[in-house]
Amino acid sequence: MGQVAVAGTPPPVLLAALAPAMLRLAGELADGTVTWMTGPRTLADHIVPSITKAAEAAGRPSPRVVAGLLVSVTDDEHGVRGRIAEQFGLAGQVPEYRAVLDRERAAGPQDVAIVGDEAQVEGRLRRLRDAGVTDFFAAPFGSPDEQDRTIDLIAALAPNQ
Repeated sequence: MGQVAVAGTPPPVLLAALAPAMLRLAGELADGTVTWMTGPRTLADHIVPSITKAAEAAGRPSPRVVAGLLVSVTDDEHGVRGRIAEQFGLAGQVPEYRAVLDRERAAGPQDVAIVGDEAQVEGRLRRLRDAGVTDFFAAPFGSPDEQDRTIDLIAALAPNQ
C-alpha cells in the first residue's frame, strides 16, 4: 500500500494541557490547547500566559485556547449546579482537574460551569473571551428545555452565522 497524499492545509493540532509542562509542550509544538472544567481566573492567570509564553519563545504564532465547559441557560441556577455536582463531582477528584479547580478556588465542577439566565450566561462567556480564550466548546446541560435555551443563546452569539 502506498502513501496517502492529502492536499490543502493540514488541520490544527491542539493538545489537552492544564499543567505547566504540558502547556509548555503545547506552546512549543502544537497550535494550541483544549481545556475542560477550567474557569476564567485560571485561564487568564495560568493557561493563556503559560502557553503564549512558550509559543513566543519557540517562535510560533499565538496559540489557540479552546475552553470546554458545561453550560446551562436556566431559571433554576441552584438546581442545575446541584445536578452538575451530583453527575460530575467525581471528575473534580481527578488530580489534573482538581489542580485547576483549586486554582479557581472552586469546590467542584458545578462552580466553574456556566449557569444562569441568558444575560448571565452571555456575561460569563464574555469573561472567557476577556481571559484570552479563542474558541469555546460548550457542553449543553440540563433538561431538554434548558438545553434548547442554551443552544439557542450560543447560536445567537456565535460569529459568522
